[in-house]
Amino acid sequence: MESEKEYHIGIGPGEIPKLVLLPGDPDRARKIAEGFFDNPTEIAKNREYWSFKGTWKGVPVGVCSTGIGCPSAAIALEELVKIGCTTFIRVGTSGAISHRIVSGDIVIFSGSVRDEGTSRQYVPIEFPAIAHPETVIALSNAAEKQGVTYHVGIGHSKDAFYSEHPDYVTDPDGTRKKWAALRESNVLATEMEAAALFVIGHLRDVKVGAACVVIGENVDKEAKIVGKPPLDDLVIIALDAITSM
Repeated sequence: MESEKEYHIGIGPGEIPKLVLLPGDPDRARKIAEGFFDNPTEIAKNREYWSFKGTWKGVPVGVCSTGIGCPSAAIALEELVKIGCTTFIRVGTSGAISHRIVSGDIVIFSGSVRDEGTSRQYVPIEFPAIAHPETVIALSNAAEKQGVTYHVGIGHSKDAFYSEHPDYVTDPDGTRKKWAALRESNVLATEMEAAALFVIGHLRDVKVGAACVVIGENVDKEAKIVGKPPLDDLVIIALDAITSM
């Protein structure tokens, strides 16, 4: 029944498999379904949330876009959990913080710095944003099998994309110091959704992981965005991982 569908994502119980990839970009959800799923089927499209289902190597899987940023990603995760989904992997893009990471590398997040506001609406800042350990292991195994250059470690989640550039903020020196401190702390890459997803996943007792391909370098100055992100390896890794847990 229409009344049973979740308000924002437009999906009801039983309409999407329990294993779900979470890209930010709605069109990326479509490309994942059409390019990788067997028997892809559209489920719903509402606002920034576009969802599909299909199978990967015989296992039912779904994909639902979250839009950009933690607020809309949190809504997607909460509503997907309410209708019975249990395992999630965010797939997307990120900017390198560590100088040893270059565009095209894949970063598997074991946790994330909570430099965003959404998760603070749920828990105190002292609460850690940690990926479910099974997702980290599964993603690492899948990346090893795929033969790509990948890194496992702590990421960084933010609310404002352009605030990472000193020239765009009122305290440029403070911004430079912040990125230097994150780099010295061996934080690998920055993106805009993982921290809230990790926190909510822990609170709801579901498995949440995240992996991103790096498309931007030199995060403490105007980032060098390198063409279209090479997502094929990332999607294969995420699908192999989520169907192995």
